[in-house]
Amino acid sequence: MNDALAVEAHGLVKRFDGATAVDGVDLAVPPGCIYGILGPNGAGKTTTLRMLLGIIDPDVGLRRLLGAAAPLEVATKVGYLPEERGLYGGMNPREAIAFMGALRGLPLKTGRERASALLAEHDLPADRPIRTLSKGMAQLVQLLGTIVHHPRLIVLDEPFSGLDAINQERLERLIRAQADAGATILFSTHVIAHAERLCARIAVIARGKVRFEGTPEEARTRFPSRVRLATIRDGAWQQALPADAERHDGMWRFRLPEEGIEPLLKALVAADAGIRTLAIEPPSLHEAFVAIVGEGGGAGVNDEAVSAA
Repeated sequence: MNDALAVEAHGLVKRFDGATAVDGVDLAVPPGCIYGILGPNGAGKTTTLRMLLGIIDPDVGLRRLLGAAAPLEVATKVGYLPEERGLYGGMNPREAIAFMGALRGLPLKTGRERASALLAEHDLPADRPIRTLSKGMAQLVQLLGTIVHHPRLIVLDEPFSGLDAINQERLERLIRAQADAGATILFSTHVIAHAERLCARIAVIARGKVRFEGTPEEARTRFPSRVRLATIRDGAWQQALPADAERHDGMWRFRLPEEGIEPLLKALVAADAGIRTLAIEPPSLHEAFVAIVGEGGGAGVNDEAVSAA
């Protein structure tokens, strides 16, 4: 095991009632990194996070959190936002945040002071009952409670779920600010756009296994780029198009051939086709994710069912 890593896992396996939810997961999260665990619903993301945090124990495998083999030993240095949100509706945001900090060892007086500052910074009310807040506001309050004790590691399970576009953007800014302050961020999501904007590294999980681990750029370059082509004139040059070329609204679309675009370009120039558009577009992370998950065979045991176990 590598003590220099913020989070490390080797061969994590978890079964529920004979069904395998997580099947040999390996992870290595560097300190100070924003790291995304991506996967479809039921892929094993939540179960993996809970094993890493020590909420449940793996049947097989080893994990280390902030250098500790027993994750609960470093619980006060960790902030965790579970997928299932929960706040006391009668509490106001200041008291709720201070209470969450106290659960991690932060004195209540200090928690209240920090809560007031955080709420003012994010333009959230301090004294209204939480039951009167919108879902998005309440979720941001719970997130502030997750970071009020200044954790070294912040673990967020589907943090963007249920948020509107404005609050999603606020949450992204907050995540970046925590990383800039030196925290390691580990979050799960099935919404790829957030990972593409935020993550330095990602792991894609499908059917309980890690199907890819690396940078978003490495995930994209595993798959060929796409070509868009429009010309002034048709002609014999079309014989040089690859077999997968399709034409819609006057635009040809096809995968970039292994030999590159040059043979087709020569045919276009020789035939005086008159190029209107020629664009080579690398695959998006979403396209790479769909392809990787497809290779893995889709989802596995439903995490929602596992959470009740």
